[in-house]
Amino acid sequence: MKIKNIVSLALVLILVGTVAKASEDPSLDEGKSIFTSRCAACHNINKILTGPALAGVEERRSIDWILNFVRSSQSMVKKGDKDAVALFEKFNKIPMPDHPDMTPERVKNILTYIKSETKPITADKAPFAKPSKLRPNFVPLSIAKDSVFFISFLAVVIILIGSMLFAVHVRNLKGE
Repeated sequence: MKIKNIVSLALVLILVGTVAKASEDPSLDEGKSIFTSRCAACHNINKILTGPALAGVEERRSIDWILNFVRSSQSMVKKGDKDAVALFEKFNKIPMPDHPDMTPERVKNILTYIKSETKPITADKAPFAKPSKLRPNFVPLSIAKDSVFFISFLAVVIILIGSMLFAVHVRNLKGE
């Protein structure tokens, strides 16, 4: 009886796991795969590398503009697209490799992955946002706050000086 219950429970868990895996967004997996193999060498989602950070790119540009830029950024620069030229200038005139095989569906999958990995920027996390909340790396000692330290330090110095004087005195007694 117990074996049947265990086998039934195992089958239910396998079924639930299979259904859960099947319900995951395949576009997210494909987007991650494409981003990792084609984009990650120069781009990060949340920070600038050789190319710009891609978080929020779909809010800054239209899907058509992104698709055209991904397929051939230099053709857009040569046509004089102001955004493409500005990016080219900002990133030291390093051209983005062309990806003419990218379909709108694949670009949308990459954007889905970028959205899933985008971290919100909060003012509290930036180290320069609220300097009054920062603690300095070094806090000078003060006699009022650190009196135990000063007393201990002086005691150690006195003990060391005393032991040195004692050693010199013992040496002098042995030598005479």
